[in-house]
Amino acid sequence: MTQPSNKRSVLSAVVNELAQANGVLARRPNTRPMPSRDTIVEIVEALRSVLFPGYFGDSELEADSVRYHLGNVLDEVRRKLREQIKRGLCFDCMTPGPTCDQCDARAEEITEFFLTRLPDVRRLLATDVQAAYEGDPAAKSPNETIYCYPGILAITNYRLAHELYALEAPLIPRIMTEAAHSITGIDIHPGATIGESFFIDHGTGVVIGETARLGKRVRLYQGVTLGAKSFPLDEHGNPIKGIDRHPKVEDDVIIYSGATILGPVTIGHGSIVGGNVWLTQSLPPDSRITQAQSVREDFNQGAGI
Repeated sequence: MTQPSNKRSVLSAVVNELAQANGVLARRPNTRPMPSRDTIVEIVEALRSVLFPGYFGDSELEADSVRYHLGNVLDEVRRKLREQIKRGLCFDCMTPGPTCDQCDARAEEITEFFLTRLPDVRRLLATDVQAAYEGDPAAKSPNETIYCYPGILAITNYRLAHELYALEAPLIPRIMTEAAHSITGIDIHPGATIGESFFIDHGTGVVIGETARLGKRVRLYQGVTLGAKSFPLDEHGNPIKGIDRHPKVEDDVIIYSGATILGPVTIGHGSIVGGNVWLTQSLPPDSRITQAQSVREDFNQGAGI
């Protein structure tokens, strides 16, 4: 049996080795706190209660108390979000010391502009809710899609995160979309661009990459992937960042369950992509493609035909 002194010796050796962690796992030493994932989730839920008042948060709102509710919640959101954005900015900031006036000022600027975008976010979400109601015959009312549908939850997180992504707020947008991903199984990168009246039915397993561009009235079903084929490398063998590598999906496209579309291809407006299709080439407008067609075309390409 191991003696207590030996146990302490083993533990001390493990601690000493872990304390010397380096490379990709080592965080640059500083005295500034990291963004809080729990606080960011609280912020998103507070914003959900603002965007859908009466559905989330206080469900007993009266018409004459809505303005008070919105003002009170947004005042709290402003304070918390500003702090979290500042922490995210400081994470990448090379300025020494416990405080950074530049990050503080930039966090305030991002927060204030983000708040001005909330009415437009709500307008877009209204079109998404209507698309969900009209696109699913099982939906009894738009209210049901707001309160119950995972697609609406994921899209709400995405639309909030996308605004912060466009403002170059670091870390926070990704935390927001990953929070929805963990709940719904829907993975939307905050950098993707998605037009109005977007509907994800069922949703589990949907993946939308960073540089994907979706037009208006696009409908996706479960298991759809809008991904990248591969990562081009620079002369040093490192992945080249910031280039288009995901599909562009034009207006009024439907993509059925299990379809995988890879690379910077274009799916023309009005097209329908069948279930389990594997696609690495563009489609002209008003196309119809099935799994059998995609397998045959992929085989012909691979054979050099």
